[in-house]
Formats: sequence, structure tokens, C-alpha cells
Amino acid sequence: MGQGTAMQLDAIDKRILEILQKKGRLSNADLADAVGLSQSACHRRVHRLEKDGFIRDYVALLNARMVNRPTTVFVEIRLSGQTDAILNKFERALSAVPEVLECHLMAGTADYLLKVVVRDTDDFARVHRTSLATLPGVVQVQSSFALKTVFKTTALPL
Repeated sequence: MGQGTAMQLDAIDKRILEILQKKGRLSNADLADAVGLSQSACHRRVHRLEKDGFIRDYVALLNARMVNRPTTVFVEIRLSGQTDAILNKFERALSAVPEVLECHLMAGTADYLLKVVVRDTDDFARVHRTSLATLPGVVQVQSSFALKTVFKTTALPL
């Protein structure tokens, strides 16, 4: 989506998106009531928002503690170079590491910033030793453990 695409959203579209980001399983009838539209008009808008790519997917957000992944680690990775071949090889290999929830190519001292979820420090040591440190092109790994999640959201501001 280009910068101009977001300008096509009117106030009702934005309200629909705000609500669905927080309550993705809300029925069409309840969503229509919340935004002041008929059910058919609301359904058409949601369908258009999906078709135009504003709504990418619907997911269930799990409780990390309940699935025994309560520890979040942010990992900075430096590579031996930044050629397309090195970056592509690293990214392909990294995509096979299930504990990595996010990977961002960075500007600055680190080439990549990863968000990793694990059971505990021993589990992270395993992931570091068997997966992260063995990725192609890696020359430095620096890890920071989150002590507390102050807040977390998946809702984008509109």
C-alpha cells in the first residue's frame, strides 16, 4: 500500500478497523451497531477493507504464559556483510526458527533485530547455540531479556 491509500479511509472505515483490531470475532451485526450502519452496508465495507488489503488476516492471539513461552528476548544480529546474497541466505535460514516471532532489517549498528520467545534462559541458550549462532553470515549476536512487558498491542493507530 502506498501513502495515498490510507487517505481513502473515511471515519467509518477507521472505526471498523479500530474495533476489529481489538475484537476480531465480533459479529457483523454487533459491528454494524457499533459503527451505525446497516448489517449489509457494514459487511460490504469489511469485505472491501479485506479486498483492498487493509485487513490482512484474522488470527487468535495466544497467551504466551499459557503455552509455556513467557520469556521474550530481543536479539541484535550483525552479519559479515550486507550483500543481497548474504541477507537473503540469512533471512531464508532464519525463517525456519520457530521461536523467532519478528525479524527487522535495521539501520544502525545491528543488521537485524529479532523478537524471540522461549520458556526460560536455558531454552534461550539452546536456541542461541543451535539456531541463532549458526545462521549464515552471523558475526555477532547481542541479546537483551525483557524483564516485564509494560504493555503490548497489535492494534495500529489510525
